[in-house]
Amino acid sequence: MALSISVVVLLAIVVFLLIRKSGLKAGHAAICALLGFYLASSSLSDSITTLTTNVASMIAGLKF
Repeated sequence: MALSISVVVLLAIVVFLLIRKSGLKAGHAAICALLGFYLASSSLSDSITTLTTNVASMIAGLKF
């Protein structure tokens, strides 16, 4: 649960920066958000969750 909240916050910050600095229109950001909601309710949601969890585990396992 904590991972999904932090990913949401991170993505919200990225979208905010893209709107402010790169000229992303608010309408485009809204369409991306709607796509996310539709993906969350689709059959791909389990695969996306698994992929995100595996990538986060891989990044956490890196030693610097």
